[in-house]
Amino acid sequence: MALLVFLAAVLLLLSAQTVHVIGQPGFLSIDCGLDDKYSGYKDPNTGIFYTDAGENLKVAPEYERRWNRLYQTVRSFPSGVKNCYALPTESGAKYLVRLSASYGNYDGRNDSSGMEFDLYLGSNYWDTVSVVDDQVYEVLFVAWASWAPVCLLNTGHGAPFLSLLELRHLGDAMYPALKANQTMSMFRRRNMGGTVFITRYPDDPYDRYWWESVGPQWKKLSSTQNMQPDPSFVEPVANNQARQFDIYFNGNRLGLSDKPYSPQYLASSSVSTSGWYRATDGNYNITLVATAASVLAPMLNAIEIYTLLTFDTPTTFPEDFDAIMAIKFEYGVKKNWTGDLCFPTIYAWDGVKCSNTSDNTTRITALDLSNSNLRGVLSTKFSKLTALENLDLSYNNLVGSIPDSVSSLPSLRVLNVSGNYLTGDSLCTNYTGILIFRYDSGTSACDKRTGPSRKKISVLVTSVVVPVLVVAALFLAYFFWRAKRKSNDDHTEKLQVENAPSSTKSQGDHLQDAENRRFTYKELESFTDNFERLIGQGGFGLVYYGHLEDGGMVAVKVRSESSSHGLDEFLAESLTKVHHRNIVSLVGYCWEKNHLALVYEYMSQGNLYDHLRGKNAAVETLNWRTRVRIVLDAAQGLDYLHNGCSPPIIHRDVKSSNILLDRNLQAKIADLGLSKRYLSDTQTHISSTAAGTAGYMDPEYYLTGRTTESSDVYSFGVILLEVATGEPPLVPGHGHIAQRVKQRIAAGDIASIADTRLGGAYDVSSMWMVVDTAMACTADAAGAKRPSMADVVAQLKDSLALEDARENDSNVVAEPTMQSDDAALVSSFGPSAR
Repeated sequence: MALLVFLAAVLLLLSAQTVHVIGQPGFLSIDCGLDDKYSGYKDPNTGIFYTDAGENLKVAPEYERRWNRLYQTVRSFPSGVKNCYALPTESGAKYLVRLSASYGNYDGRNDSSGMEFDLYLGSNYWDTVSVVDDQVYEVLFVAWASWAPVCLLNTGHGAPFLSLLELRHLGDAMYPALKANQTMSMFRRRNMGGTVFITRYPDDPYDRYWWESVGPQWKKLSSTQNMQPDPSFVEPVANNQARQFDIYFNGNRLGLSDKPYSPQYLASSSVSTSGWYRATDGNYNITLVATAASVLAPMLNAIEIYTLLTFDTPTTFPEDFDAIMAIKFEYGVKKNWTGDLCFPTIYAWDGVKCSNTSDNTTRITALDLSNSNLRGVLSTKFSKLTALENLDLSYNNLVGSIPDSVSSLPSLRVLNVSGNYLTGDSLCTNYTGILIFRYDSGTSACDKRTGPSRKKISVLVTSVVVPVLVVAALFLAYFFWRAKRKSNDDHTEKLQVENAPSSTKSQGDHLQDAENRRFTYKELESFTDNFERLIGQGGFGLVYYGHLEDGGMVAVKVRSESSSHGLDEFLAESLTKVHHRNIVSLVGYCWEKNHLALVYEYMSQGNLYDHLRGKNAAVETLNWRTRVRIVLDAAQGLDYLHNGCSPPIIHRDVKSSNILLDRNLQAKIADLGLSKRYLSDTQTHISSTAAGTAGYMDPEYYLTGRTTESSDVYSFGVILLEVATGEPPLVPGHGHIAQRVKQRIAAGDIASIADTRLGGAYDVSSMWMVVDTAMACTADAAGAKRPSMADVVAQLKDSLALEDARENDSNVVAEPTMQSDDAALVSSFGPSAR
């Protein structure tokens, strides 16, 4: 074992055999297994905030009574070989990571003998945790990217578990021996002459553990006067008067000069070995020898000993690692994407191919995310993977255009986007090489290189002959078409229904008897002045403003050819007979040849999204009372779908842009095109294609493919967080809104959560009630029972009453309280007390 030594009034370091902040800036503290009902807590001894999310397991009662709260819960990982925490870091900065695993008979077996598992920091082995030893494991390292994975590997000797995981940001000047691509594992750290078992934060601003070390041969010294710390180690210090001594490590004298070491009065300093030491016999000796001129004996305040862990395995290129993590969070990728991407090889990420480059660094050269339930636009973060050669995004639910930055990647050779709803018209515009592009229409290649002159002549001949033949064919086809037009027109609708799937045929038969009005396409052209005024666009198609014969205003949704919604969605909306004050009314429909359209009542104030962050947000900010009233209206509409319809209806695409507002800002739920009816929990809808919008979709859906009432509740919880914070569900690089708010809740300051545009004009209890309700709605379905929409309605009514009382007390004229069609519901659900 090699050794590096730091001593304060002398310090020491040892080198071993080469073998996802709260309270304090630079501190991240995770109390593993903390109960879901806690957002975090403040340790009474240190003032540090601790948080966690995950499976809850407690130690046995006999341990719980006598152990510190930090060790009363654990998080166990019984499934999977590798389980990791991704800790947020800043590349190039120095950090301390500490963890502990205190058994405490948490599994009821009362046997931890032989229980052990391996620890990895990134792709590198750190240590083996022997549970019976009940140790603290700690390393110092220089961050190589924006995330540092700490992984637990199951070695077949019991399920890995943790009691505590902590990350501490160290000062740049500390530990000069700590270099990039090195990790120092703490072997010993002692506070010589200390009076408490462990000294830590706030006595140590970096929250290192200093264990008390005393012996009969040592004399304790202490001082109440201020000491000047050494910036390199910031160790605990004691009083010092004139003394002089030499320090020897295995016979080698330590120090930067030939002079003896003489500590300064009331100022700390440190001495360390100049490099890493390895003794052939495994024995190490540190000796302090007073000089003949010294009046006082040598003194020692603290000692640290570290073992050296070198990075032997290749490291993923930092920019690649940051980019793939950003992609993971943006799309909520559900794969084995934990720890390092490529190493150890046996645990490499599914769908990711890495290639070695120079300097022991690997690059991502291929990425396969086909059939991964990706939703939304194609992210520009893919363009950060500059060594990417093959990108497969086929058979997802991506929409919009393909960014030029992605198709112009310098090394990209194959791009597969089949089975999505993307447009690639300008794909080759900015690309100068050869790109194999797989799209729904087939395979094409971008190649701007000039061909031979014979090819030019061939193209010219083809361009002349082919148009002549096409015109002749069209001329003949016209006469056939005129002859058959009359008979075809008579049977168009019948053929449409007969050629549809069996379920669609049945719906088509019922459509004949639907109470909603059936419009012709010519009527729609008349109502909309030939589709002159475009007022919106959705997944179904474009939306136009119109007015009926009686002057009634309507919104006409016309299905576009590129729409991801087909006949099933059209029939779902046109056949859904739902009548409620908080659900947009369907006036009628058009099903004529290839024309599909839906006619709704016109909602003049647009949607909630536009008022929170869209085109209307900059003009006027909705006050808190109006926001609560809007979400209460929407909750009542959603509750009616769940509890007022028989069988119940799951909306499946609840989002702020599907909450429409009339001229009085009364809210109504819109867009039932993805809705499904279900009879019971055992007959829950299982979909083979994803439904919903990224950021609003229940994470449980990605795992099971099931949509239930709870799925809508989750989506509505996201809307509540949008209303409270004014923020979007997904912020690139900052994760999901539920996680962002959860981190702020631990601080207990509602002002850090509420939309700053409200200017503090809200009842604090009303705001907390909405936030707590939202967090209950977005809780992990596997670990907690989410409230029903009836429960949410009851909570929002209480929140609105609190805000009404505040406005009345402030002598502000409040709007009339909205009366619900539904009776107030008494529920066991309620937000946590504040």
